Amino acid sequence: MKESVRISFSSAVVLVLFTLVFTGLMAATYQATKPLLDASAQAEKLKLINEILPPASYDNDLLADAVELPLLKELGATGATKLYRARKAGEPVALVLEAAAPDGYAGRIGLVLAMTADGRVTAVRVTGHKETPGLGDYIDPKKDKNKASPWIAQFNGQGYDLALGGRWKVTKDGGEFAYRTGATISARAVANASGKAVIWAAENRAKLFALPAGASLEEVEK
Repeated sequence: MKESVRISFSSAVVLVLFTLVFTGLMAATYQATKPLLDASAQAEKLKLINEILPPASYDNDLLADAVELPLLKELGATGATKLYRARKAGEPVALVLEAAAPDGYAGRIGLVLAMTADGRVTAVRVTGHKETPGLGDYIDPKKDKNKASPWIAQFNGQGYDLALGGRWKVTKDGGEFAYRTGATISARAVANASGKAVIWAAENRAKLFALPAGASLEEVEK
């Protein structure tokens, strides 16, 4: 009996020591690789931003010039997000923000868009979706078969005036943007969500550009 207790105790000690050593190694590995992972994530984020906003149009550290946004229904957000400010020679150039359409054919469609200081969209990109392959996924330029003139390029250069006038919609709903037959829901969701984001950003741009880097819009408005 004593021998079995001794063996059980020894096994437990070995298991605890193994767990401690393994946990320590995992923690050390995480600390060693975290800077690389963070740098990679930042590089990917900047790469996406530079798809919708020409790098030559700004000269500030765009990723550092950011503010925190609370959960905003106008943007279709499900949680807090970051908004980035582009500047050149200290002057406001554009806002880069995330939005989402909750009503895609297969659920939520994530978006990112850039809007100039005078209220014009430079471009919109889909960041995540589950739309039907070969049918509704043309909203993503990577999946759109028309590489020369992808569907989503219709938003380029469009402004706040169009959204405010109720024309930031697909043509089937009385708006300006074409859609593809048989896949109206996907296009409608993206158009409506990006239009709401444009209105919100345009009406808050002065405040957004004035906030200190790292500030939270929610805290400022309390």
